[in-house]
Amino acid sequence: MKRIVLTAVFAFATLAMQAQVKTPQASPVSKIEQTVGLTNVDIEYSRPSTKGRTVFGELVPYGKLWRTGANANTVISFSEDVTIDGKMLKKGKYALYTLPKADSWEVIFYNNTDNWGLPEKWDEANVAIRTIVKPENLNRKVETFTIGINNVDNDYAVLELLWEKTLIPVKFEVPTQKVALKSIEATLAGPTANDYFASAQYLYQSNGDMKKALTWVNKACDMKAAETPFWYLRLKSLVQAKNGDKVGAIETAKQSLAAAEKANNQDYMKMNKDSIMEWSKK
Repeated sequence: MKRIVLTAVFAFATLAMQAQVKTPQASPVSKIEQTVGLTNVDIEYSRPSTKGRTVFGELVPYGKLWRTGANANTVISFSEDVTIDGKMLKKGKYALYTLPKADSWEVIFYNNTDNWGLPEKWDEANVAIRTIVKPENLNRKVETFTIGINNVDNDYAVLELLWEKTLIPVKFEVPTQKVALKSIEATLAGPTANDYFASAQYLYQSNGDMKKALTWVNKACDMKAAETPFWYLRLKSLVQAKNGDKVGAIETAKQSLAAAEKANNQDYMKMNKDSIMEWSKK
């Protein structure tokens, strides 16, 4: 019996030791975050090394699709629409695939990003855009596959794929001026209804200036006059009550209740009914 117990303890200890073992990945994962103008570009990929092998034409055959890295598919995302070779690529996340050839490479942005390497079944409908790029020869050897974003300008940058002595440059343009002007116009147009609502809510929750809170929540409601949200009206009723206007608070709470009933929001229906009952007693 003692021998069985000792054997079990030894086996458990061995398993515990194995669970703690850490070894380096053959193709480690790398992540890149780069802002180009006002566009965020994120890349996640695995980096194989040559390890004495001939890469292009052998390890990575010409004329066949390549996962452009190792392990799971390489994923690139853009926070804004970008332009590549005159073609619009919508903001979002894409798998990056390539079709290497001796004198040209096809770079493909693919909508489905949940593949381990290449898709089990290639679907041309998932191709967002393709572009043809001429490879460049390097005067140095790149041992480990590398993706970089270089030549960064306010309006463009170059996505670079480097391995062995080959460089694949993919220039992309970003809509910096469009995004900047949109931001400027929104700022110069003044605060939004949500800005006024959030400011009034802060004053209410922090026991700040209730008269100012009422002014701001009124502005928020006025800007949404076509269909004032029930939560705007709820806040207004609470601010009115804190300002001592119970009659006005009850009237606003009834409006909030009606809007909440229309939206079938049980929580706000109950809160308004409870408040109307409470304020009616005083």
